[in-house]
Parts: sequence; structure tokens; C-alpha cells
Amino acid sequence: MAVKLLISTAYLPPSEYFSLISDADEILIEKEENYIKQTFRNRCYILSAHGPQLLSVPVYLGSVHKTLIKDIRIDYSKRWQQVHLRAMTASYNSSPYFEFYFDIIEKIISENHKFLIDLNMALTETILKILKIEKSIILSSVFEPVNNNSYDFRYKITPKKESSYIQKPYIQVFDTGKGFVPNLSIVDLIFNMGPDATKSI
Repeated sequence: MAVKLLISTAYLPPSEYFSLISDADEILIEKEENYIKQTFRNRCYILSAHGPQLLSVPVYLGSVHKTLIKDIRIDYSKRWQQVHLRAMTASYNSSPYFEFYFDIIEKIISENHKFLIDLNMALTETILKILKIEKSIILSSVFEPVNNNSYDFRYKITPKKESSYIQKPYIQVFDTGKGFVPNLSIVDLIFNMGPDATKSI
């Protein structure tokens, strides 16, 4: 029986996101939902010398509060690309695989995608190639009502509450004094583990 997965779009999301994709056969990314603030849809967390650091993509919400995620445009009046790329460089320049993958991610972030969902899809598809996870992802055409289905993770992967996902520890660049920091943005895993990244998702 094929394993179905329904997830939100996300900006360089945590390892849990890719673990779910890896285990699924039918993967659907929601593009007909209303945009939700302060979620992984436009933010991620990397590990800096001072602990987890938030990186957020600024977006236009317009005059109407309820805007479909597929219509959310990126705000380039703020220098977020430079901020994100410099933060990644500061955090991971000394990591074992930074030089192998940073240029790939930098190129996508620098492409000035008009819509958030296009930026996210470009990054997600590239990350899947890096992880050697061969999956076909489809964007939804209609909004599926929330019915607590076991395959629906659109609102379960969120920075607002601790995840039940258990990640296999790996060596991170910074020791924050609190031990391994799990479920950060997938870039933390890729820059630190490279070809072995899939062993820790």
C-alpha cells in the first residue's frame, strides 16, 4: 500500500521534513492553503556560535489578511538574501562539506524568485538531489480539509512546538554546551555530514 504524505511548503526546512519525504511514496505539497505567519513556510533555524539562529524570508501580505500560499510574494526591499548567505557562511564555513554545497544553495537563493513557493520548491528539489532521495513531488490543486489524517503534516511540523521526531546525532560545528541540537534546517545536516547526511534523517 502506497504511503501518502501531505506537507506544507517550507524554506530550507528541518530534517524531519525530509525524513517524512524519504518514507513516503505519494508526496503532495499544499499550495491552496492560506499563508500562516511564523512557520517553516518562510523561515528556518541554523546553528550559530550563540545557538539556533532564525532566518526568515520577508513576504508581502497585501491588504487582505488571508492570502493563498501560492500567491505569497517575496519582499526584496529587505536585504534578506545577503543576511541569510552571510549567516550560513559564518555558521558553516568551517564545516566539512560547506564548500561542496554552499554555492548550489547560494545560486538558488540569489535567483530572485517572485513567489515564496517557487523559491521553496527549487531549494527542496535541490536538497533531495543532494540527499539522493529520488521522489516525485506534486503540488496540490485543491485544499484538503483538516481531518486529523495520519498522512497530513501540514500543521504538525512547526517551530511553535517541540517535535516528537528523534534524530540520530551527528557532529556539529558549534558546541553550544547543551549537546547535540536536533532538527535544525537541513543545511546544518548537509554542511556537516555531506554524503552521509541521509544516515541522520
